[in-house]
Amino acid sequence: MGRLSAAVARVARPLSLALALSAWGVGCERLDLAALEDGEWLPGGETTNTRLLGGNAFITPAANLESDTRDQFFLGDSFFDQAWVEAPGGTAARDGLGPLFNARACSGCHARDGRAPGPDGDDVLGALVRLSIGPDGLPEPTYGGQLQDLAVADVPSEGRVVVTWEEAPGTYGDGMSYSLRRPTISIDELPHGPFADDVRMSLRVAPQMVGLGLLEAILEADLDARVDPDDADGDGISGVRAVVVDSETGQLATGRFGWKAEQPRVITQSAGAFAGDLGVTSRLVPADDCTPVQADCLDAPNGGDPELEEHLLQAVAIYAATLAVPVRRDWDEDEVLRGKLLFGQSGCDACHTPSYVTGESAVDELEGQLIWPYTDLLLHDMGEELSDDRPLPHADGSEWKTPPLWSLGLIPGVNLHDHLLHDGRARGVAEAILWHGGEGQEARDAFVELAAEDRDALVRFVESL
Repeated sequence: MGRLSAAVARVARPLSLALALSAWGVGCERLDLAALEDGEWLPGGETTNTRLLGGNAFITPAANLESDTRDQFFLGDSFFDQAWVEAPGGTAARDGLGPLFNARACSGCHARDGRAPGPDGDDVLGALVRLSIGPDGLPEPTYGGQLQDLAVADVPSEGRVVVTWEEAPGTYGDGMSYSLRRPTISIDELPHGPFADDVRMSLRVAPQMVGLGLLEAILEADLDARVDPDDADGDGISGVRAVVVDSETGQLATGRFGWKAEQPRVITQSAGAFAGDLGVTSRLVPADDCTPVQADCLDAPNGGDPELEEHLLQAVAIYAATLAVPVRRDWDEDEVLRGKLLFGQSGCDACHTPSYVTGESAVDELEGQLIWPYTDLLLHDMGEELSDDRPLPHADGSEWKTPPLWSLGLIPGVNLHDHLLHDGRARGVAEAILWHGGEGQEARDAFVELAAEDRDALVRFVESL
């Protein structure tokens, strides 16, 4: 494991206390438990946040950062949290908002570096709608690839998004009932006329920010080891590695970030978010998202060419890459270890791969870390119920990247909700599992047939990660 800080040493309980494979349960019934693996309570390795949990769980820098990197972290933090203003503004470093945008600051969607709750009616802060036409995911010709519902003065916003929810009942194998909700998107007040007849829309919610640099540092060979496009091993899982264009190099690269793995690196993800969500240009995305018919957008003043200076883009990327994953909670309790065993027996770890050792990184401190993100970063067909019917060149409508599970249990403490999945439809871990179809169907069905106490144990394990 390398060096452990004094804080980690206080948190990490002796491994010998949890190595047993079984324990006595209620009523002297013997329960099967999983073994505790060395270091799994530190999901980010030496970078793990062991100092702050609760509402501050996601805001700390990686624990092992050297002073120069920490300086970059805090510079990036300031530009992540503070609002941008319309150009020309009194602060040259932060003017250039819009002309079209979804939020005025990165933290507007990622409050406390956490996860947005998902939309409710016309309150859609932290959520956005992707637009496209055709089988190759081309931008909608009038409104572009992302609908921006806010705009600077004298420029009309692109519309008003309203999301409503429809409930559908279901029943577990033991007869206990549940209810799932699905969103319906409507968009009105379109200033430039209707969408193209074949428009396709996909609702997306901003995820938590921790551990991104560690995910970027996972070796491509380790991802390829999980790729099985033809399901050659017959396990029903046929994940594929997303191949996308790196906006900096122009070369094909492995997609790792975004709900459909659209971006290969933290810096390209950051530049894309600045452009799409804030309307702030950078070296990597040098043009505003104005279509040819949006004359007011095209004529609006800018805040520089580009608006985000290069050293600030680099600082924000370092900030995003080095936000620390929090230490696990209750990792050695019997119920959690029982849940870990059931997680594997149900087949959840076929896609949510537990651990890796990181390779080369743009941030030296992230290299050589044993990490526990519970993802394979691959695209999987999750079935028609989760499909957004919006194909992209590298992903079908029903294909989604396996999201990492680390830190999910802390979202309620940070952001005061437990809404999960790409559009926030799942209210908690159990509902997220129940939405699994396609390659996740067998794992979902196994969860449904568990006894209630075993379902609770599996959920508690995931919430401990």
